[in-house]
Amino acid sequence: MNAQQQLLLKEAVASLEAARLLRKGEFYGFSASRAYYAMFYATEAILLSKNLTFSKHAGVISAFGKHFVKSGAAGPEYHRYLIEGMELRHVGDYGHSFEITAEQSDHQIRHAEKFIELVEKLLD
Repeated sequence: MNAQQQLLLKEAVASLEAARLLRKGEFYGFSASRAYYAMFYATEAILLSKNLTFSKHAGVISAFGKHFVKSGAAGPEYHRYLIEGMELRHVGDYGHSFEITAEQSDHQIRHAEKFIELVEKLLD
């Protein structure tokens, strides 16, 4: 794992911790958004293992599906985690964050935990 990947994983873990803190404060929309970013940063780290970088979220998500899900390195549920996470992030960041429930926030946090574990395993 190179230094840039380590930095991205550190950002992923920090975003996950922020998601947990926001959840405790009942800021569900912001919590879901931070959980998505935890997965996003982890995805950027794993894509670097193939020398891939993208300027847009959609490119990152698509490349993960193409290079890791289709190859069987990651299950399709991880791709869904990213897609659903991005959709909730849009609601949390650009809509009304109170529209996201505690349950949705909890799901996103669990997804982010699993996602980071997968990426760490794949990078080892």
